[in-house]
Amino acid sequence: MLQGFLNTGIILIVAITGTVIIGAMTAFAIDRFDFRGRKIVLGAFLLAVLVPAVTTQVATFQVVNALGLYNTRWAAIVLFLGTDIISIYIFLQFIRAIPKELDEAARLEGAGNLRIFWQVIFPLLKPAIATVVIIKGFAAYNEFYIPFLYMPSSDLGTVSTSLFRFSSGPLGAQWQIVAAGVVIAIIPTVIIFLSMQRYIYAGMTQGATK
Repeated sequence: MLQGFLNTGIILIVAITGTVIIGAMTAFAIDRFDFRGRKIVLGAFLLAVLVPAVTTQVATFQVVNALGLYNTRWAAIVLFLGTDIISIYIFLQFIRAIPKELDEAARLEGAGNLRIFWQVIFPLLKPAIATVVIIKGFAAYNEFYIPFLYMPSSDLGTVSTSLFRFSSGPLGAQWQIVAAGVVIAIIPTVIIFLSMQRYIYAGMTQGATK
């Protein structure tokens, strides 16, 4: 379980950090820039949601294996790193609520688009970031299929696969250990949710009213 928490923590930190940055930048580009195919980009994310993930697992496995990521933490990190339409939509609603006059004022001071994003837009996205971290983090924390398929080594087990190993073995299911492990696995999620709930409620409320 300790090894599972360590592997899960490493995967979550890298994957969620990348998801927040990529999602926020994508939403910033979609809202602030007028370019050809902007609606097509947003539609492509929506189309990807309609495709069942299980139907693309053969191709995904071949790509991960060809990149030499199979049976490493990077397999799960890369698969979790991809942002989704929910994250983009949450960031998009918050960025649309930020007056464009702030961008123009920063541009008059000589700031470029990248500096405007990091120093003006990104600090104002705290509720959206907290919401995305919770939604994406809980999904990755509870994920079983990806670590089980792409990280079969016992020393690369995550929280979910570590609990699964207690329920199958030569001595049968060790339900008392599984029950104790489930309680231990719930504790971090409860602590994170309670500490960030004010940002979550603010993010969900604003996203629903825009």
